[in-house]
Amino acid sequence: MSADILFRALLSLGLIAAGLGFYWLNNRLILGRAPTGTLALPIGSAGKPVILYFTTPTCVPCKTVQRPALRQIKDALGENLQVIEIDATEQPELANRWGVLSVPTTFVIDSRGQARHVNHGVARADKLLKQLNGL
Repeated sequence: MSADILFRALLSLGLIAAGLGFYWLNNRLILGRAPTGTLALPIGSAGKPVILYFTTPTCVPCKTVQRPALRQIKDALGENLQVIEIDATEQPELANRWGVLSVPTTFVIDSRGQARHVNHGVARADKLLKQLNGL
Protein backbone atom coordinates (compact mmCIF):
# COMPACT_ATOMS: atom_id res chain seq x y z
CA MET A 1 0.00 0.00 0.00
CA SER A 2 2.73 2.51 0.90
CA ALA A 3 4.70 1.63 -2.27
CA ASP A 4 1.61 2.49 -4.30
CA ILE A 5 1.26 5.86 -2.55
CA LEU A 6 4.95 6.58 -3.06
CA PHE A 7 4.66 5.71 -6.76
CA ARG A 8 1.66 8.02 -7.17
CA ALA A 9 3.41 10.84 -5.32
CA LEU A 10 6.50 10.51 -7.51
CA LEU A 11 4.35 10.35 -10.63
CA SER A 12 2.51 13.50 -9.53
CA LEU A 13 5.78 15.32 -8.86
CA GLY A 14 7.09 14.24 -12.25
CA LEU A 15 3.97 15.56 -13.99
CA ILE A 16 4.21 18.85 -12.11
CA ALA A 17 7.90 19.20 -13.00
CA ALA A 18 7.15 18.41 -16.65
CA GLY A 19 4.36 21.01 -16.70
CA LEU A 20 6.60 23.68 -15.16
CA GLY A 21 9.35 22.82 -17.61
CA PHE A 22 6.95 23.09 -20.54
CA TYR A 23 5.68 26.45 -19.26
CA TRP A 24 9.25 27.77 -18.89
CA LEU A 25 10.23 26.51 -22.36
CA ASN A 26 7.10 28.04 -23.92
CA ASN A 27 7.90 31.44 -22.35
CA ARG A 28 11.50 31.25 -23.63
CA LEU A 29 10.24 30.43 -27.13
CA ILE A 30 7.76 33.34 -27.07
CA LEU A 31 10.44 35.75 -25.83
CA GLY A 32 12.84 34.45 -28.47
CA ARG A 33 10.31 34.96 -31.22
CA ALA A 34 9.27 38.45 -30.00
CA PRO A 35 10.46 41.25 -32.29
CA THR A 36 13.53 43.04 -30.95
CA GLY A 37 14.63 46.64 -30.95
CA THR A 38 12.64 49.78 -30.39
CA LEU A 39 11.53 49.76 -34.03
CA ALA A 40 9.60 46.56 -33.30
CA LEU A 41 7.43 48.43 -30.79
CA PRO A 42 4.28 50.06 -32.13
CA ILE A 43 4.92 53.39 -30.38
CA GLY A 44 8.11 52.72 -28.45
CA SER A 45 10.52 55.38 -27.33
CA ALA A 46 14.19 54.57 -26.96
CA GLY A 47 15.85 54.65 -23.58
CA LYS A 48 12.81 53.68 -21.49
CA PRO A 49 11.47 50.35 -20.37
CA VAL A 50 8.11 49.50 -21.91
CA ILE A 51 5.18 47.37 -20.82
CA LEU A 52 3.42 46.11 -23.92
CA TYR A 53 -0.11 45.14 -22.90
CA PHE A 54 -2.42 43.09 -25.14
CA THR A 55 -6.14 43.23 -24.36
CA THR A 56 -9.59 43.05 -25.96
CA PRO A 57 -12.76 45.08 -25.36
CA THR A 58 -14.54 42.08 -23.80
CA CYS A 59 -11.75 41.09 -21.39
CA VAL A 60 -13.15 41.60 -17.89
CA PRO A 61 -9.91 40.83 -15.96
CA CYS A 62 -8.16 43.35 -18.22
CA LYS A 63 -10.53 46.11 -17.14
CA THR A 64 -10.91 45.20 -13.49
CA VAL A 65 -7.41 44.04 -12.50
CA GLN A 66 -4.76 44.57 -15.19
CA ARG A 67 -5.47 48.20 -16.12
CA PRO A 68 -5.54 49.38 -12.49
CA ALA A 69 -2.23 47.56 -11.86
CA LEU A 70 -0.68 49.23 -14.90
CA ARG A 71 -2.00 52.63 -13.77
CA GLN A 72 -0.46 52.07 -10.34
CA ILE A 73 2.93 51.26 -11.88
CA LYS A 74 2.72 54.21 -14.29
CA ASP A 75 1.90 56.54 -11.38
CA ALA A 76 4.86 55.19 -9.40
CA LEU A 77 7.41 55.37 -12.23
CA GLY A 78 6.02 58.32 -14.20
CA GLU A 79 8.03 59.29 -17.25
CA ASN A 80 10.56 56.49 -16.65
CA LEU A 81 8.15 53.93 -18.10
CA GLN A 82 6.00 53.69 -21.19
CA VAL A 83 2.86 51.54 -21.23
CA ILE A 84 1.55 50.59 -24.67
CA GLU A 85 -1.92 49.06 -24.83
CA ILE A 86 -2.84 47.02 -27.91
CA ASP A 87 -6.33 45.80 -28.75
CA ALA A 88 -5.68 42.30 -30.11
CA THR A 89 -9.00 42.29 -32.01
CA GLU A 90 -8.04 45.44 -33.92
CA GLN A 91 -4.45 44.35 -34.56
CA PRO A 92 -4.45 40.54 -34.76
CA GLU A 93 -1.32 40.46 -36.95
CA LEU A 94 0.61 42.32 -34.25
CA ALA A 95 -0.69 39.98 -31.54
CA ASN A 96 0.31 37.02 -33.71
CA ARG A 97 3.78 38.45 -34.31
CA TRP A 98 4.28 38.75 -30.54
CA GLY A 99 2.91 35.22 -29.93
CA VAL A 100 -0.15 36.31 -27.94
CA LEU A 101 -2.63 33.48 -27.46
CA SER A 102 -4.78 34.90 -24.66
CA VAL A 103 -5.49 38.20 -22.98
CA PRO A 104 -4.35 39.87 -20.88
CA THR A 105 -0.77 39.30 -21.94
CA THR A 106 1.97 41.71 -20.91
CA PHE A 107 5.54 41.92 -22.12
CA VAL A 108 8.19 43.72 -20.08
CA ILE A 109 10.70 45.23 -22.49
CA ASP A 110 14.02 46.75 -21.48
CA SER A 111 15.31 50.15 -22.62
CA ARG A 112 17.08 48.55 -25.62
CA GLY A 113 13.84 47.04 -26.92
CA GLN A 114 14.51 43.45 -25.81
CA ALA A 115 11.51 41.52 -24.45
CA ARG A 116 12.65 40.23 -21.05
CA HIS A 117 9.45 38.89 -19.45
CA VAL A 118 6.08 37.68 -20.68
CA ASN A 119 3.05 37.32 -18.41
CA HIS A 120 0.09 35.26 -19.60
CA GLY A 121 -3.01 36.29 -17.72
CA VAL A 122 -3.25 38.96 -15.06
CA ALA A 123 0.08 40.26 -13.76
CA ARG A 124 -0.26 42.19 -10.51
CA ALA A 125 1.56 45.47 -9.93
CA ASP A 126 4.09 43.96 -7.52
CA LYS A 127 5.08 41.28 -10.02
CA LEU A 128 5.50 43.80 -12.83
CA LEU A 129 7.54 46.13 -10.58
CA LYS A 130 9.79 43.22 -9.61
CA GLN A 131 10.30 42.41 -13.30
CA LEU A 132 11.02 46.06 -14.13
CA ASN A 133 13.50 46.36 -11.26
CA GLY A 134 15.32 43.29 -12.53
CA LEU A 135 16.08 44.89 -15.91
